[in-house]
Amino acid sequence: MFERLDAIVERYNKINTLLADPKIATDINKLRDLSKELSGLEPVVEKYNEYKDIVQQIKELKQMLNDDDSEIVEMAEMELEELKPRVHIIEEEIKVLLIPKDPNDEKNVIVEIRGAAGGDEANIFAGDLYRMYCKYAESKNWKIELLNAEESGIGGFSQIGFMVSGDSVFSHLKYESGAHRVQRVPSTETQGRIHTSTATVLVMPEAEEVEVDLNMEDVRVDTFCSSGPGGQSVNTTKSAIRVTHIPTGLVVSCQDAKSQHENKANALKVLRARLFDLIMQEKNEKEGAERRSKVGSGERSEKIRTYNYPQNRVTDHRIGLTIQQLDRIVEGKLDGVIEALITEDQKRKLAGE
Repeated sequence: MFERLDAIVERYNKINTLLADPKIATDINKLRDLSKELSGLEPVVEKYNEYKDIVQQIKELKQMLNDDDSEIVEMAEMELEELKPRVHIIEEEIKVLLIPKDPNDEKNVIVEIRGAAGGDEANIFAGDLYRMYCKYAESKNWKIELLNAEESGIGGFSQIGFMVSGDSVFSHLKYESGAHRVQRVPSTETQGRIHTSTATVLVMPEAEEVEVDLNMEDVRVDTFCSSGPGGQSVNTTKSAIRVTHIPTGLVVSCQDAKSQHENKANALKVLRARLFDLIMQEKNEKEGAERRSKVGSGERSEKIRTYNYPQNRVTDHRIGLTIQQLDRIVEGKLDGVIEALITEDQKRKLAGE
């Protein structure tokens, strides 16, 4: 571990030297890449320096135990008692920092939510999940951009797609993919019976053009009239766009932007993300051991969480976490759940090593 840490410090110092080179300052792409790498190494270097500082302090304090002055010895013993546990704590923190980073963690994401089993109630629940993620994004100072929405007649959405932009979005939201289940008395239920409905969530990292080679000759673009709320242009102007990726059969529709050009750009953005997600899924299938170490199986149909309204309870089935704070969680207070998932993911990766 320490050989690896020394190599990281060496690389960190080299990057700092390179960034001071006037030639690098004129190369925007190189400057950006080096700055990004530096910011990734910085937390490790800072923690390693803290570790070395404490180890040095302990060494000096142990030497003070041989002093003739009893007060100095007593003081050294007290300080040693405080510092020794810190060494183990920092070692564990360093191990976590050395876990290989998911290259997509810093990316923005595209989220798609669909009402599944349960008819109208499933669509209403899909709308509740969308609102929950909007509130969570707001608490993180992330930006939400609506890409496409198919509203349900009674409320909610049969499907809704949106982009979340900000710092390290994928690192937090990547655990949300899967089937979400709700148990409650629907507003349409006249006899007060509890129903179980589901909605599916798909979280995909935004894909750069260089990451997905999207040949436009493989893409069919169709236009159609928008449907649903939207003003006078609805059903009169062919501003809605449907793109079909012929080799894979993937279809994306976008209609919520005002112009055909914007809808096409959004549709291609979603298509690129879906193709990138497909590539990642195929890669995970090949890397079986890595896939098993993840929180959850990664299957799109996997039931990951239950929201039980009568008992104000949320249960994440992948890690056996139950929280009696459903009312807070649906208002976007997701930190407790997501931090638990991140911690468990780190534990499994450490155990795998």
